[in-house]
Amino acid sequence: MKIALLGYGRMGKEIEKIAVQRGHAIVIKAVQKNTYDITDADIAIDFSTPESAFYNISHCITHNIPVVSGTTGWLAHYKDIVALCTEKKGSFLYASNFSLGVNIFFELNKKLANIMRNFKNYSVDIEEIHHVHKVDAPSGTAITLAEGILENSSLSEWKLNTASTESILGITAKRIPEVPGTHTIQYESSVDTITTTHTAHSREGFALGAVIAAEWLLHKKGVYTMKDVLHEALS
Repeated sequence: MKIALLGYGRMGKEIEKIAVQRGHAIVIKAVQKNTYDITDADIAIDFSTPESAFYNISHCITHNIPVVSGTTGWLAHYKDIVALCTEKKGSFLYASNFSLGVNIFFELNKKLANIMRNFKNYSVDIEEIHHVHKVDAPSGTAITLAEGILENSSLSEWKLNTASTESILGITAKRIPEVPGTHTIQYESSVDTITTTHTAHSREGFALGAVIAAEWLLHKKGVYTMKDVLHEALS
């Protein structure tokens, strides 16, 4: 594949390394929008910024270039992208996290939340820790985890840096140098605590998942998630 990297920061460089190892060519390394000719690529992988992501993704779809995005912080416009992709018969795959381990963690989180909904004496909260260069908070992964809990509990909404209540799921975001990503779900009662944690040791797992997602999407049409990729790989 000829890949356009839309965003060439730490993740972009890691994706480049993995993609080349898997026999692909990087034909575009874009650090700003409006500075590249997307028609040179077979597919695009977007790990840009919240400010650039909507332009990058819509630009790809408009020019019939499949696009995989892992950028977070722009999802207020997600429905607009879905509508554009449907209109243009394009190809789009978004995931808040491309790591296989994290996607397993997503499923575990939903199952545990469904069990815990019957135990009202437990409160639940989420903590996420990332490197100081991450510009959005909470992380997209934390939001996905929160959505999984909300769907399977009586809680109605999540709030950042707010203590959990009977209706609110609290998320704490911390920024510490050189932490690729740690997410912890904690259920606590007066007698005990149940904790599940996913800890990333490097960005390699995220990058590999993004490249695998691009390989999977290349000749497909529609809107997909990482769950679609894993379902086909495991079926």
